[in-house]
Amino acid sequence: MMRIGLDVMGGDHAPEVTVLGAIASFKELDPGTRLVLIGDQKAIEEICHREKFDSSNFEIVDAPETIGMGEHPAKAFAQKTNSSIHVGYRLLSQGLIDGLASAGSTGAMMVGAMYTVKQIPGVLRPAIATFPPRLDGGLNVLLDVGLNPDCKPDVLYQYGILGSLYAEFVHGIENPRVALLNIGEEEEKGDLLSKSTYALMKDTTEFNFVGNVEGRDLFGDKADVIVCDGFVGNVVLKEAEAFYYLVQKLGLHHSYFDKINPDNHGGTPILGINANVIVGHGSSGPGAIKTMILLTEKVVHADLPMHIKKSFSVNNEQN
Repeated sequence: MMRIGLDVMGGDHAPEVTVLGAIASFKELDPGTRLVLIGDQKAIEEICHREKFDSSNFEIVDAPETIGMGEHPAKAFAQKTNSSIHVGYRLLSQGLIDGLASAGSTGAMMVGAMYTVKQIPGVLRPAIATFPPRLDGGLNVLLDVGLNPDCKPDVLYQYGILGSLYAEFVHGIENPRVALLNIGEEEEKGDLLSKSTYALMKDTTEFNFVGNVEGRDLFGDKADVIVCDGFVGNVVLKEAEAFYYLVQKLGLHHSYFDKINPDNHGGTPILGINANVIVGHGSSGPGAIKTMILLTEKVVHADLPMHIKKSFSVNNEQN
């Protein structure tokens, strides 16, 4: 049986929306998946009772403390041992859950990963991704979108590997095309980081590099994976969210715009660590929490850390 842990105390509107999202996900999870709610047990049971939902459908692990968005991530994780994030990572590191999902502090989630499950040997820096929807119905993989604002070329090169593995094993894309986000398509375009990264990528056999793409290509079909540093990626991510809300305010309706809705993405895995960890947006509503849970189930099924370990172990042997 697969067991997915949900940090019920994480997010701007927790535990209300997290429990509602868990309830909404219950009927869509595979019969062999058990949802483990980690948080204030009394609050969880009260919300379930109010919603006329049997709380025994979940496993509940009491963890009443919360790590706030404004707290120092490392200090709070070390000191708040009864917090939902700390307890969640404890369960994950002990093998008692197969995946952990949280819309709580991204910093605390990253610290928890580094303290407990740790990054995969050979991975310089883990990354998080977002998934711009394409007009042809597919999804691109854009990384990094916030973990690492400052990157060196070898880190961006590894993002090409991580993004390619995600696209292959989670999105089911064979030999995914990897591109570098730049201000022009030509090899000589860009800043020093972009040029140096291009030089590393252009002759690689570790992934299918197809060159530079521009910002206008994010929603197109020129590539399946688009690599950038976390500063640029986070600006792009927030701009896409702003565009969605602008479209809503203007009263424009099209099924494509629904794909940009943050609620329909839910979260992103931390790529490059020894476990299945999904980080959601702090402002997530019940719909986004449900999507985050379902994404966690999908990532666990894909066994992504195993594929990343295998790829990097081969690379280390070759080097």
